[in-house]
Amino acid sequence: LLLFLSLFVKLDNNKKRKIKSRLSYFYPHVTLPVCTISNCVRIILQTVYLAFFKTNKASLAYFNTERTKTWQDIKRSIRILRLVDIKLVKAFKHVWFISKKRSQQANYKRISEANIWQNQILKIAFIMLLFFAVVVFVTVPFSVEAQAVFISLILIVAYTLRRVEGQIATITMITLSVTTSTRYLWWRYTETLNWADPLALALGIGLLLAETYAWLVLILGFFQTINPLNRKPVQLPEESTSWPTVDIYIPTYNEPLSVVKPTAIAAQSIDWPADKLNIYILDDGKRPEFAEFAKQIGVGYIARPDNNHAKAGNMNHAMRYTDGEYIAIFDCDHIPARSFLQMTMGQFIKDEKVCLVQTPHHFFSADPFERNLNNQGKIPNENMLFYGLIQDGNDMWDATFFCGSCAVLKRAALDEIGGFAVETVTEDAHTALRMQRAGYKTTYINIPQAAGLATDSLSAHVGQRIRWARGMAQIFRLDNPLLGKGLNLAQRMCYLNAMLHFLSGIPRIVFLTAPLALIYFNAAIIYAPFLAIFLYIVPTLLQVKITNSRIQGKYRYSFWGEVYESVLAWYILKPTTVALINPNKGKFNVTEKGGLNNIERYDWIISKPYIVLLLINVVGMGYGILRLFFGDTSQIGVLLISMLWASYNIIILGAAVAVAAEAKQVK
Repeated sequence: LLLFLSLFVKLDNNKKRKIKSRLSYFYPHVTLPVCTISNCVRIILQTVYLAFFKTNKASLAYFNTERTKTWQDIKRSIRILRLVDIKLVKAFKHVWFISKKRSQQANYKRISEANIWQNQILKIAFIMLLFFAVVVFVTVPFSVEAQAVFISLILIVAYTLRRVEGQIATITMITLSVTTSTRYLWWRYTETLNWADPLALALGIGLLLAETYAWLVLILGFFQTINPLNRKPVQLPEESTSWPTVDIYIPTYNEPLSVVKPTAIAAQSIDWPADKLNIYILDDGKRPEFAEFAKQIGVGYIARPDNNHAKAGNMNHAMRYTDGEYIAIFDCDHIPARSFLQMTMGQFIKDEKVCLVQTPHHFFSADPFERNLNNQGKIPNENMLFYGLIQDGNDMWDATFFCGSCAVLKRAALDEIGGFAVETVTEDAHTALRMQRAGYKTTYINIPQAAGLATDSLSAHVGQRIRWARGMAQIFRLDNPLLGKGLNLAQRMCYLNAMLHFLSGIPRIVFLTAPLALIYFNAAIIYAPFLAIFLYIVPTLLQVKITNSRIQGKYRYSFWGEVYESVLAWYILKPTTVALINPNKGKFNVTEKGGLNNIERYDWIISKPYIVLLLINVVGMGYGILRLFFGDTSQIGVLLISMLWASYNIIILGAAVAVAAEAKQVK
């Protein structure tokens, strides 16, 4: 097949003669012209014969012998590497143990109390010297040999440290990742742009900007999660007469009563004095059966004449008719645990400046990725990274986000900022930002206290994420956390990382198509020798993957993280771009809950972008194979790297396409 296809590739006459000679050897019965019915039959029959019947026994025996020998060599090498790994880990653990033991005695104390930290001039000089050393380390060019030694040592240290417990090991790995990735980016900016080729330069700058975005998100992510707080609940006073009054809001719009019933009934069972607890169903759908249900079970029912400002407007309207000191909010499908207020309210009593206590969103139904790929419980789901790690990291920096449900807010703080924010479609995050600007504290307790329904389908999941992406872009434009008063630097960085996360559409699509530039157009978007590209790109990626694996651990697997982001990339591109240009455009879309997929089906509409990207990558791989056999031999190295990259993209896109196959839902 490759030989026949090669006839259509631009080659010189000598190469074409060689190909035709080879074809005549394999297909001696084929006559000119080739494109006749009889010749097509001959080609098919001869191909089957060559593939399945014509074998050389001597060659086959030699191949089997060599294959067995090679496999034994590979297994032997793996055993040696494992032994070296075990020895290195033991050595590093021993060094860490000694350092820790000595630090407990005196060393760290002597360093922290050294006179240099008391002298401002010496302190500034030390910081400048350290900064200068880092700049030199990042910017000084290495030879290929020196780069190979440098990156090998860093990878060995990182790979060994991954199983060494303790915060020092984590900080060391982060430092190594930041150093190698910054050095890589410097190399990309200074040595790899092809100024002689306009097409390669334009595409190369596009890739470089996408890499810069990824580098910035990486640095901010390390900062955000370097030391998760893991806050514990605070015990309430024994005398319940001093406990504050709490209103529970259950906002609903178009969800069926069967979804709302369990939440309202569970809210009545929350462990809190009955005279200090009031429950309200906030019905934006104005449905008589909801009013009747609320009357039957003895909870409040509040409806309003309009639907202005969606969920935020609904809750602001309810605040006019309720007077609890605190407001607990549950989406209508989030069924609270009896211990919810016992776990959360102590934070408010301990510190009067606390205005929010957020708990995780836990789902008892499978999300589309888990259900459609049949991997529920086998891998971390998409929400786990945010609620398992990032929110704990935010809590360390007093930057916990309000997530719209499973949370308690202080009414006085809400009154001070004018109620729930209505300017954006992510009223929750915007409300938290405003309270933090006003000087209040937000906290997070990483103990699930409610269970809800995950999105019913991939299209509903994507629609929900589109709203989040649009809302964060609106906040960036209308109430930019980098500007204005009230926030410290750490809080600004946490909000910036959250907003940048939803601007990943263009960079992700760039990464999914970048290797095709060289394959299709022969455009060297990374203008460097094969060995230099290999020594800079591959080890840097490995180093970052190892460090992320150390930090994120059970909360996110790198491969699945890329699948999650690839599925959303195309769909968040437009709403975020529009919101940045015109932040007042767009409306609140309600996430459908409580549905049931009765049949298996494939969502061709939602999967179109992934299918197109997958096809152009697959065709690119085929064309790349042709170029390997019949193209310029001087480009084989860089072509192989591009094809490996495209192969990885094909795997990612294949998973994205598979998610669109909606599995039958069983409840």
